[in-house]
Amino acid sequence: MGESSGMDGVAPPTTKISAPLGWLYVWGPGLLVMLADTDAGNVVTGAQAGARWGYRLLPMLLLLAPMLYMVQELTVRLGLHTGRGHGELIRERFGVGWAWLSTAGLAAATIASLVTEFTGVGGIGELYGLSRSLTLPVAAAALLAVVATGSYRRVERTAIVIGLFELAFFAVAWTAHPNPATLAKDVVDLPLGNREFTYLAAAVIGATFNPWMIFYQQSAIADKKLHLDHLKVARWDTAIGALLTQCLTGAVLVAAAATLASGGASAGLGSVGEISNALTPLLGETVGRLVFSAGVLGASLVAAIVCSLALAWGIGEVAGYRQSLEYHPFAAKWFYGVYAACVVGAAAVVWLVPDLVWLSIAAQVLNAFLLPLVIGFLMALAVTALPAPLRPRGLYLWVLVGLSAIVIATGLYGGVAGLL
Repeated sequence: MGESSGMDGVAPPTTKISAPLGWLYVWGPGLLVMLADTDAGNVVTGAQAGARWGYRLLPMLLLLAPMLYMVQELTVRLGLHTGRGHGELIRERFGVGWAWLSTAGLAAATIASLVTEFTGVGGIGELYGLSRSLTLPVAAAALLAVVATGSYRRVERTAIVIGLFELAFFAVAWTAHPNPATLAKDVVDLPLGNREFTYLAAAVIGATFNPWMIFYQQSAIADKKLHLDHLKVARWDTAIGALLTQCLTGAVLVAAAATLASGGASAGLGSVGEISNALTPLLGETVGRLVFSAGVLGASLVAAIVCSLALAWGIGEVAGYRQSLEYHPFAAKWFYGVYAACVVGAAAVVWLVPDLVWLSIAAQVLNAFLLPLVIGFLMALAVTALPAPLRPRGLYLWVLVGLSAIVIATGLYGGVAGLL
């Protein structure tokens, strides 16, 4: 990740980080934002893709990992060099109007994601006979308590522990015993003319690239006060996280394809409960349900923390109010107020909204439509805010631009085709 990053010529760090404690200090923003990326919406999208189309979308899902790393690594460079959050940097470089436009996109993506996360929480609770009137307030209270500590590091550690429950999805995929022959057949049999297939492909792209990921990771790096000496470790943090999140979603897709797909687009899923009922018998009803529930709850809660904080940071950076987890709630009322409003508001909406898969998938397609705005601002900041040695250039730049163009075009085409 050194020579291939397009950063030849960067001065070597002046301070060496002693392993492993130094690495542990830097690690967190990249891994956490990637665990959040494997949220309930991602799980639902992966399961629906496997159930309806077998393994056909698995290669695309895995091939998105390099671009995911490249996008978030560019965010790392901006955060380490400037010490500013994404919204603040847009306001500084391009003005308040463009900053609010970017934040509006962030708000739309965050609200859609939060509704998805609480839908996952409510669906898991209903598997055990628990009413949403109980599970949603409890989840909201837990999310409020996590960030009320007045410390970024405590929030980060807690969220990572919660997110690691997502590793349960690997157990589900392992016990599904996917058929290699069917996999090989599916990956070359792509129904590109089918609107439902291309719409789901757009959802997979949107599930991979959430706008709040960029805002969160850059602001988290600034809040954690990391600097360019930490670049190498921060890259590994991001790279491992990018690979992990795509593999986790791939595990859900594989499990669904192995157990639900029947050689065509006949299978369908209507709720988180249906996904659980379909996949949990692989490990036995009791253990399987517990494993799946732990994965979805971990994914939902960590994503709710990350995307809510991203919006609170983003609005604060544009509006100019105090935005840091190092302040106690009463010292940064607007910051914590925005976070609380996001959490409580989303929980209230889900209390009224049915648990439908289409809602989660639509939220991911929205992210695909927002991708041109997100990538556009990121590339513009790379050109204007980074010094020449830190800017992506040469082959690395062309690969990033080319991949971005292909992915954006695919997402837009699939999203529009699916809506017609």
